[in-house]
Parts: sequence; structure tokens; C-alpha cells
Amino acid sequence: MAWDRDVNIKSPAEVALMREAGRVNALALASVRELLQPGVTTADLNAAAEETLRKHGAYSPFKNYGQPPFPGSICASINEELVHGIPGKRKLKEGEIISIDCGAVVEGYVGDAAFTAGIGQISPLASKLIEVTRQALFVGIAMMRAGNKTGDVSAAIQQFVEAQGYQVTREYTGHGVGRKMHEGPQVPNYGTPGTGVLLRPGMTIAIEPMVLVGTYRTRVLPNQWTVVSADGSLTAHYEHSIAVTEGDPLVLTVP
Repeated sequence: MAWDRDVNIKSPAEVALMREAGRVNALALASVRELLQPGVTTADLNAAAEETLRKHGAYSPFKNYGQPPFPGSICASINEELVHGIPGKRKLKEGEIISIDCGAVVEGYVGDAAFTAGIGQISPLASKLIEVTRQALFVGIAMMRAGNKTGDVSAAIQQFVEAQGYQVTREYTGHGVGRKMHEGPQVPNYGTPGTGVLLRPGMTIAIEPMVLVGTYRTRVLPNQWTVVSADGSLTAHYEHSIAVTEGDPLVLTVP
């Protein structure tokens, strides 16, 4: 994979810049979370994130990314939508769950993170799915230590999720992050311990469990962006950008 050849080791100064990008990104996500209630549109959520980014001199790497150009500064993915939901006129409804993915570019460096939350009262199944996905993120982060390999991270996420009776996506992965939103290495949510790219201090990677209640299979909607579960089952998504250090993993995308 090209991404595996595009691994960029960051200096301490670069990690500090990425920490600032991550901080701003966390603030943008917090501004979205505050609005999550029935009747709010996903365009409203997008506007809140954009306002926070502007306030801090940042912008989203998502907007106009790819072909066709992605039109939003956040991804807002509801229920069976796993990732890349396009913000628009859709109003949130009681009982739905929504995954918000947001990026921030500060001084040329990218922060990338995501969370899933419920709208009002949600089902026990939805609540458990969100918690399992959140925990899977931290299971993966715990493996982000120098000397481990990307396969150790991937396998830990997969084993945890599948032990809870859920599935991880096969088509979409975590990834290196830095001056570009997508750098090497790719870090799938499934894998074999002891395989993959060696983790070294200065590597910065976005770990992002994408979890499905039913099949792991997905399909892309006609808008060419939004990815949904093939069987229409609920999905959830969590993400943090992490720096590998000489010691504990450093979470970059926190306030």
C-alpha cells in the first residue's frame, strides 16, 4: 500500500504543533456535541464546527477533499451510516445515534478525531454499541507503543469488538496523520499480532474503530461518499490521533 511507504516521523516540535491541531479539533467536536438534540439539522452541526475552527484560526481538511469533493467540514453519519455522512437538511430524531468525524488543520498539521452519541433516549443495543466502540478505541491506543507493530493494534481492536458480539469494518482503516490527513501506515481494525509496520517514536496515527452490529460488509450510497452497513444495522465510530513516544501513547486530540 502506498500509505505504508508514506510514514513520516515527527520531531518533538512537530508533535507539539499536532497537539495544538488536536486541541482545536477537540473543541470543534465539543461544539457539535452541545447541539445534539432532536430537530437540529446536520448542517447546523457542520456550521458549529466551522465556527469553532475559524475562531481558532483553523480549517477542516475534509472540505473539498476527494472526488467528488466532500462538501462538509464534518462527517455526520446517522444510524446505519458508518462513515462519511454528508451534513445537510436532515433533522436529528429522538432515539437515533450519530457519529461525528472532524478534522482541524493548524499551521499545516492535521488533527483528526470522531465520536458517536445518542439523540435523546436510545435503545440498550445502541447504548452498548457506542460504549463497546469507545472502549475499542482505548484498547487500540494501549497498543500504540514503540516496538509493537500495527498488527498488534489491529488485532487488539478486532478481538475486543468480536468478543462483544459485534463486527469491525474491513474496507476502512485508521491511518497515519500529520501534514496530510492520510499518511502511512494504514492501521485496519482487524489483523494479526506481530505483523505490519513497526511503531517508532514520532509516528502519529489516527486510530479509529468502526463497529457494526450485524455484518461487517458495507456499501456506498449514490452520493459516492456515505458508507452504510450492508444489512442496515446500527454502526458506531470513534477516533483519536495518537503520537508514539518513548513511553506511554500520547493522545493528541483532547482539549
